[in-house]
Amino acid sequence: MCIQYLVNKLAMENQRSVITLILFLILTKSVSSTEFDSSEYEEGESHSISFQSSRSEMGDVEEGEWEMVQTKGNQFVVRDQPFYVNGFNTYWLMVFAADESTRGKVSEVFKHASSVGMTVCRTWAFNDGQWRALQKSPSVYDERVFKALDFVVSEAKKYRIRLILSLVNNWEAYGGKAQYVKWGTAAGLNLTSDDDFFSHPTLRSYYKNHVKTVLNRVNTYTNITYKEDPTIFAWELMNEPRCILDSSGDTLQEWIKEMAFYVKSIDTKHLVEIGLEGFYGPSTPQRVQFNPNVFAQQVGTDFIRNHQVLGVDFASVHIYPDSWISQSIADTHLPFIKSWMEAHIEDAEKYLGMPVVFAEFGVSSKDPGYNSSYRDNLINTVYKTILNSTKKGGSGAGSLLWQLFPDGTDYMDDGYSIVLSKSPSTSSIISLQSTRLALFNSLCSKRCHWSCKKKSMFQKVLYHDEL
Repeated sequence: MCIQYLVNKLAMENQRSVITLILFLILTKSVSSTEFDSSEYEEGESHSISFQSSRSEMGDVEEGEWEMVQTKGNQFVVRDQPFYVNGFNTYWLMVFAADESTRGKVSEVFKHASSVGMTVCRTWAFNDGQWRALQKSPSVYDERVFKALDFVVSEAKKYRIRLILSLVNNWEAYGGKAQYVKWGTAAGLNLTSDDDFFSHPTLRSYYKNHVKTVLNRVNTYTNITYKEDPTIFAWELMNEPRCILDSSGDTLQEWIKEMAFYVKSIDTKHLVEIGLEGFYGPSTPQRVQFNPNVFAQQVGTDFIRNHQVLGVDFASVHIYPDSWISQSIADTHLPFIKSWMEAHIEDAEKYLGMPVVFAEFGVSSKDPGYNSSYRDNLINTVYKTILNSTKKGGSGAGSLLWQLFPDGTDYMDDGYSIVLSKSPSTSSIISLQSTRLALFNSLCSKRCHWSCKKKSMFQKVLYHDEL
């Protein structure tokens, strides 16, 4: 009787595994293809519905504990289970939240993102010396704008969306390193370049004070200190750092070392990433062939060397062939995206031992030759390259679209905005990617080892090698 019971139980478990496997194969069909097939995404509504179910499950988790994202080898984990990322950028959330007339747009973009299963948003935790500035001058803050950032964090949690918060800009928008140099010059410092931001001790202290202020901030909506809040996925040291003044990369490397250590000295719980675009530099001459142009290796960044710094937890890469190669839509763009991504995934596995997130990617509607079908093809290429890594247990940990907008914000559009209600085919592609990654996350428990082999036909855990 006991033997018969065991046989029946094994048969039942095997049947469940087969059903799960069939479902998985349906969802991941044509993953190896990079061509967009619209028929694959016709049932976008059903993908959203299936994801709403997993949202309810996340609500139960939050009632117990909304835990920090961590890294385990080359993957992200939450509660010791994999956490693959399908997310987006919306950089202006804090500024919109600072005005009651536009605050609702923050909730709207989170609601729309959540409806298609997106789980991570990257946004700015800075606005230096500009209109609606967070930091009006070094260490002087506008409490009204800080409360707006508090609102963004609390609202993200309501929609089960985690945030990557960037701490300063390389570019002049929202102040950036140029504003720090202006502050230094006004204080009597002898500065000759915006890149002095990286080397001058006073400017470094200005930045550190900002880091300390943000990380130690107590949210006025939740009463949770930022450095203790699991809603924050990671801290980003800088958006797209470049130091053209020193193409050897040494100046930026020292800055990354100092600031990564400083962030970790205040907050040991959250992940840290640099914010790099992913260009290869002098330390890896054999990899510069993957750069989009010759200038890319002269901007003072060095993908592998920079990410080997102690305190950096995962790699970031951006993808903009229309900015880097040619503005006109060209047949060469999609193959470049695939090879660019695969090179960085390989490096993250072989040399870094960490996840890599493709933290910005998109295409501008202002590009000559642009059409929405091409945008869908580009997004599909990124998503399928991620999935090809994911199904092998590789370092491709996710991607973040640039950028998601709610209705009625056309005046903010830089050409890259995606309004889901106006883009049904794109919305379906995003939703399907979320469903696929959610399935990976749910199938892979802490018992799943990437290198494991099939042991028996009755194996209860579905391993990646089998899938």
